[in-house]
Amino acid sequence: MTDIQTAIKSEVDSNDVVLFMKGTPQFPQCGFSGQVVQILDYLGVDYKGVNVLADGDLRQGIKDFSNWPTIPQLYVKGEFLGGCDIVREMFQAGELQEHLSSKGVAVRGAA
Repeated sequence: MTDIQTAIKSEVDSNDVVLFMKGTPQFPQCGFSGQVVQILDYLGVDYKGVNVLADGDLRQGIKDFSNWPTIPQLYVKGEFLGGCDIVREMFQAGELQEHLSSKGVAVRGAA
């Protein structure tokens, strides 16, 4: 495993919810990352945002790690959940809230 893969695995393993994104949760730098941030913030989920724009190796490394071609990428309790479309569809169907709760992740803002 390369250094970048080891670093990614460490982030995924040490954070209950981690979002690999373009930009930061405070300043998303693409619309798709921004949508996932809005959903997580609406639900009141504690998560760590990792800015893939800060490091080209990380940007490519996360795609290789998940075998998923796009960013953002959301991980919950070490499991790759998906990108923006999947997260948005799960949220709209109430499945994201259920999945987070079933994994022991506090969801505060759900209606």
